[in-house]
Amino acid sequence: MNQPESWAAQVSVMSDEGPLSLGEEATDAQLLRAIADGERDALHLLFRRHEPWLSARLSYRCPDRAVVDQAVSETFLAVWRKPTGWRGDGQVGAWIWGIAIRALLHQLQPRKNVIERLIQLRHETEPSPEEQVLQRLEHSDVGAALQSLSPELRAVVQAIVLDGMSTREASAWLRIPSGTVKSRMSRARAELRGALA
Repeated sequence: MNQPESWAAQVSVMSDEGPLSLGEEATDAQLLRAIADGERDALHLLFRRHEPWLSARLSYRCPDRAVVDQAVSETFLAVWRKPTGWRGDGQVGAWIWGIAIRALLHQLQPRKNVIERLIQLRHETEPSPEEQVLQRLEHSDVGAALQSLSPELRAVVQAIVLDGMSTREASAWLRIPSGTVKSRMSRARAELRGALA
């Protein structure tokens, strides 16, 4: 099945002609069950509920709006195709975020020098939510411990802990072997424990 060029835009208007069969009070889990039954209205409601924060959070990782829009489209297309991928454990939003970060990685992976390009394009005046938390903790013991990590260890901590990537995904994102990701994460934990002891 080929993805329409403006799939996200189509989702945003697909229910404008009539009332939704599910109300705004429907839970995310109920919406996923309705999507599994083929109800487009449920997908429309889930999209309206999650697209704003998802786009904002992805934009902190990639300032290229076209890439972010494509990742969001792929995310909700994946939800439409396999709503049963959420197994009922954890928040639906966290599951959607996992799909979205993998979609973004898929968009960025074939590009050369992506890390350098993102650093150049990044909006220095708009720190990510994670960076805002770290800035608040900057003068605390936790902040000092995080800042004491080498850039290589901090990158692994961000990928695994903040972005929720698997070891394999972090390996692809950072372009290092999986074993290196595991050993760096282990070293980071040991150094943080030592610094906070």
